[in-house]
Amino acid sequence: MSLATPILETTLVARRPDRHGKVRDIYDFGDRLLIVATDRISAFDYVLASGIPDKGKVLTQISAFWFQQTASIIGNHLLSIDPAAFPAATEPSAAMLRGRSMLVRKTEPLPIECVARGYLSGSGWKDYVATGEVCGIALPGGLRESDRLPQPIFTPATKEQSGHDINISEARAAAMIGQPLLERVRDLTLRLYAEGSAHAESCGIIVADTKFEFGLLPDDGRTPEDRVILIDEALTPDSSRFWPRDGYTPGGAQPSFDKQFVRDYLERIRWNKQPPVPSLPADVVEKTREKYVEAFRLLTGRELAD
Repeated sequence: MSLATPILETTLVARRPDRHGKVRDIYDFGDRLLIVATDRISAFDYVLASGIPDKGKVLTQISAFWFQQTASIIGNHLLSIDPAAFPAATEPSAAMLRGRSMLVRKTEPLPIECVARGYLSGSGWKDYVATGEVCGIALPGGLRESDRLPQPIFTPATKEQSGHDINISEARAAAMIGQPLLERVRDLTLRLYAEGSAHAESCGIIVADTKFEFGLLPDDGRTPEDRVILIDEALTPDSSRFWPRDGYTPGGAQPSFDKQFVRDYLERIRWNKQPPVPSLPADVVEKTREKYVEAFRLLTGRELAD
């Protein structure tokens, strides 16, 4: 497979996805879902005309690693990443699914994303410059871009079908899901971030911020707080801001382990961030792939499985 023309679609034999996201395709099998991470890559809210080889494998296998690492904190939706355990209808597509797919329990996803921020960057930095706060949370004066925060903060956001997710206050989040459940996911978000960021830092990666998603298992008489589990992905280069620990220098933007080369290229060619979307040259594709795979190796201590 040429780096310049990676596979973008992962359609099962004789079946289209039930849901088609920017990166993931989801197939519904009743009380279970098959989530397939493609090699598609998005930037500035658009899926680009080129993909990144093995990106989907990195996302799936890093998530599986973290689901195992954090199982003592909160249960999760992962059932298996082995195609042999998938529904029989997927067997003709087993080779394509291997390494980039996970069979999960179906849940009722919460309508918010749960973001933990340990450093001042991205939309948090813009908010701080304008207001001295991040999502309504007052911070000390004089902080610089990329500074470590005095302590990690929880900042919920809406889940938008298109465009950027929108930061919201805890009060609005509580109005959407209820105060007891919000307190539960806030606690889980900060515990998961503490666990993940400590491990990552020992591996040479700073997790500046990350987002988690939670879902509710079917109602069995327990409270929602007792039925909530971790879903979607966990601490991946797509859901997190990963920085190399070596060379970390607050006071400006930091190099990252994700789409840096893609964003830099798109800014360099002065794309107007409107269709038609551009393709990426082979060197940008290759460098971006290297960053995703490097993040996987550092965090897991493993080689990416085929």
